[in-house]
Amino acid sequence: MTWRKSTYSGQEAECVEVALAPVVRIRDTKDRPGGTLEITTRSWDALLTDLARR
Repeated sequence: MTWRKSTYSGQEAECVEVALAPVVRIRDTKDRPGGTLEITTRSWDALLTDLARR
């Protein structure tokens, strides 16, 4: 699994990371062992669409 974060975050920034797979996983860089939020790719696409409209 490959975790990614926004290039806008820089190297030291605290942010969220995303692993894109059949299920999208999201985690906090400050607490990587603290668990992940898992959502469907359909929900992820809807989130990105909504954010793009703002």
